[in-house]
Amino acid sequence: MKLLLVCNPGGHFSTMMGLKSFWSTYEREWVTYRHYDTQKLSEKERVYWVAMQEARMLVRAFINFFKALVVLRQSKPDLVLSTGASIAVPFIIASKLYGIKTVFIESISRSGNLSLTGRIVYHLVDEFYVQWPECVERYPKAQYKGVVV
Repeated sequence: MKLLLVCNPGGHFSTMMGLKSFWSTYEREWVTYRHYDTQKLSEKERVYWVAMQEARMLVRAFINFFKALVVLRQSKPDLVLSTGASIAVPFIIASKLYGIKTVFIESISRSGNLSLTGRIVYHLVDEFYVQWPECVERYPKAQYKGVVV
């Protein structure tokens, strides 16, 4: 199985690194943007660099959507796994167009409500994971399997 790991730098990247015991056994490629904590990733991993995109940067989201179409066509992943944030949205939408399975893991900081990204992708992804058991009561599609550390 081939994975495409999609995450913003910072805490979202840290969360993805916390999942290393899962993804390290698979062929994988990354999607993120250049930042001090992701810069060295390309020394050992295949990385597709995208434009920095914050939640309400609609023009950049549009640009990243077209980049996602190209990346997905080149990468041909079996699964797109994302820990957020905003760059997840164009890649998850594009993945759905290609029929690629998608999984989203919400940030541990979201104990009561979903993030903006989480609210957007909640109904789009094949699997949606939260890191607080209380969230499952509020969001029935969500699954709780514990905390990513």
